[in-house]
Amino acid sequence: MTETAYETTNKFLQDAFDVIGLDKNAEHLLKTPSRQVSVELVIQRDDGSIGNFIGYRVQHDNARGPFKGGLRFSGDVNLDEVRSLASLMTWKTALADVPYGGAKGGIHVDPTELSRSELERLTRRFTECIHEMIGPTTDIPAPDMNTDAGVMAWIFDEYSKHNGFNPAVVTGKPVDLHGSVGREAATGRGCLYAIREVLENDGEGLDGSEFVIQGFGNVGSWAGRLLHDQNAKVKAVSDVHGAIYNENGLDTHAVYDHLKKTGSVVDFPQAEDMANEELLELDCDVLMPAAIGHVITEENADDISADYVLEAANGPCTYKAHHILEDRGVTVVPDIFANAGGVTVSYFEWAQNIQHFSWEEDRVNSELESHMVDAFRTIRGLMNKHDITMRTAAFVAAIQKVREATKQRGLQ
Repeated sequence: MTETAYETTNKFLQDAFDVIGLDKNAEHLLKTPSRQVSVELVIQRDDGSIGNFIGYRVQHDNARGPFKGGLRFSGDVNLDEVRSLASLMTWKTALADVPYGGAKGGIHVDPTELSRSELERLTRRFTECIHEMIGPTTDIPAPDMNTDAGVMAWIFDEYSKHNGFNPAVVTGKPVDLHGSVGREAATGRGCLYAIREVLENDGEGLDGSEFVIQGFGNVGSWAGRLLHDQNAKVKAVSDVHGAIYNENGLDTHAVYDHLKKTGSVVDFPQAEDMANEELLELDCDVLMPAAIGHVITEENADDISADYVLEAANGPCTYKAHHILEDRGVTVVPDIFANAGGVTVSYFEWAQNIQHFSWEEDRVNSELESHMVDAFRTIRGLMNKHDITMRTAAFVAAIQKVREATKQRGLQ
């Protein structure tokens, strides 16, 4: 039977629970979402027909602060996936030491089949349905898969119709509409800081290290360009249409320009095309899955040739795959640490909105680096103390923070 995303997350949680020694009541409290909502979204299509879609919002835990998490548009969205992602956000925000809990939202839709105006109507309808559940001190959405700053602007505007002007209701907004500089690059930049710390701890470095990036969307493309600027060698990248490879390294800035011009990385002049499946098995120092969940499974984990797997995506490894990799000596840099840059800079944007004051980009990036370095030091200390994997250490650190906040608030 195929392992679901929510099952994977809870198995990783259980590994950490066992290290801490929590009782079953505490485990149940920390695993169970606070609220799960499904809403029917009916819109009029451009051709006059009616479109019916299902939207989800799962609010997992708010012991440490308002619920926080992205909104994604995908034909694969379902309640199980959103539950998993909401839980991961709880632990990610705790590990990154930002004052939030975890939430996630999604709409079951293939965004390529809708026009921009249809997507706007769908987003506004979803916001209308959940506006009483979200807010600057309640639940703060953000961009995720197939959503962007423009989608956040629609949510902000629709929310304001019901609740008055308050840009802090969402993060990841356009900079000209009270967004933050540095937010678009934040997840990719956080990945850079994460792997830099891991490599340097092992006596290595970014300069000359070989990377393979599966997924060249917002996160993968920013990470790829930033890595190139640090003299790392990005040998291969991919998107939904295929992969490209150059043994001597790709100019990821040029690849990004090609992507924007053609709609795909495929057929980049200074590279060979290859199948997406082959990319995962390329020999490299760091494999960075930066697209969707469960791309590394027990079927292909033995074929991974990287020394490190940097989880830029949420949940790219199944539970069994993770343990196969670790047993083979592959270091897995877990998603709740690796891709925490996005929510960290979302916190900075929210703070700027609350204060009605804008930061310079250098401050944003410096503060992000500080949070990522501190998180790694916490993880490393727990790894040494308990002789556990980086993932389990990350969950242990996060669970301890959430558990302590829960106890101090008198919730149990």
